[in-house]
Amino acid sequence: MSAPSPVPEQRPPSDVSPWVGVVGLVALFGWIAFARLWPTLVERFDIPAPAEPLSGPHSALLAMVLAGLAMAAWSVWVEKVHRRPSTGIDWTRPRPLGVVLDVTVTKIVGLWVTWLIIAGLYALGRWYWDGQYLFAMRVIAVAAGPMVVLSLPYVLWLDRYLVEPRDHAWHFGAMLLGREPWDMDEVKRHWRAWIIKAFFGAFMISILPAGFAHVVEADLGAVSSNPVQTGVLLFELLFLIDVQIGTVGYLLTLRPLDAQIRSGNPFLSGWVAALICYPPFVYAFMGQGGIIQYEYETADWAHWFAGNEPLLWLWAGWLAFLTAVYAWATVAFGIRFSNLTYRGVLTNGPYRFTRHPAYLSKNLFWWCSAMPFLVTSGSTTEAIRNTVFLACVSGIYYWRARTEEAHLLDEDPKYRAYHAWMTRHGPITAPLTRLFAKVRSDRPQMQPAE
Repeated sequence: MSAPSPVPEQRPPSDVSPWVGVVGLVALFGWIAFARLWPTLVERFDIPAPAEPLSGPHSALLAMVLAGLAMAAWSVWVEKVHRRPSTGIDWTRPRPLGVVLDVTVTKIVGLWVTWLIIAGLYALGRWYWDGQYLFAMRVIAVAAGPMVVLSLPYVLWLDRYLVEPRDHAWHFGAMLLGREPWDMDEVKRHWRAWIIKAFFGAFMISILPAGFAHVVEADLGAVSSNPVQTGVLLFELLFLIDVQIGTVGYLLTLRPLDAQIRSGNPFLSGWVAALICYPPFVYAFMGQGGIIQYEYETADWAHWFAGNEPLLWLWAGWLAFLTAVYAWATVAFGIRFSNLTYRGVLTNGPYRFTRHPAYLSKNLFWWCSAMPFLVTSGSTTEAIRNTVFLACVSGIYYWRARTEEAHLLDEDPKYRAYHAWMTRHGPITAPLTRLFAKVRSDRPQMQPAE
């Protein structure tokens, strides 16, 4: 890990404008409103279609596409991100096609073989062919053909302008062809990026439909007077925002948008900490019967506060706030959200207050929603187990945060400056840092043996 950076006088500027996520939200809310109003439009204009809300999986997918297109258009037309040096593109000095053709062919070989291997891994994973993942597999199968066809002209076009066209994909292609010097470190970078896209991309697509349907079909009049139902609907809406914008981030890893994966986390500990939080691995750890299942003989906040309507409204608002912070942390990334990656440095939005707003808010939500220290059976043993196991889950997220910081500290001096500034001045990070430092300093030190 790099040496600590001096503390800058001001928080470093963010590589991502807050307006990108706002534009995505506007597009997403616009489509949700249209999908909810569709039955009214059918009746008013006598459209020959079922008078039902557009709440199906394809409508959910279209919502994501529209949000992504809106954010991409804003990024290029308004913020001119394609002109940034960080893209690695120089639009002023195009190379002749003949000069880059050999490089492009090598790169295409690397890409196509990568996609073929990923397709094989999808075929081997049984969990991809059951339940919610079936939708993701259908979407990916339909998209595979256009990706293969369009990849050749896209890569050929981009290679003419790249400052260094021999990127990670080229090194993997060169390794396969065995005709030019290639770098194994670059091959590893290539595979880390594509494994992240393949694993998390399929997961994110698979969870698009359910949350979208719940929001579009919700009866607002029926839930508005009920604090529990209002809270649940708000949670679903905010998680929908997180999923929709987050999915865009995994798919739009394009250099002209300055959203390319610059590096995947190189630390095995980071991968282990992240993957055990997602299917299929999460079921063995935190799911029903999992090693650290923390919801055993429990009931949620609605059960324990039943009959106390003011407290129910207060708790629903608190949980909605935590979920909103979690969603905000994703929206702030715009088109650059993804796990285990370095795609620039984000210092605005909720990242002004803490380096890990999503992890902090998510864990607080679980503690305040599940209330593992209260069990329906009255068993003190189970209450202790649940509390310890949820503490283990929170510990995993702390582990994730530390491995992500280690990755980014190695990659970018701007992140080192941001890390140092937050340690000293972050409204949440700085007090916690001082508290942990005090706890460590107050620990009794072991005396050397005499």
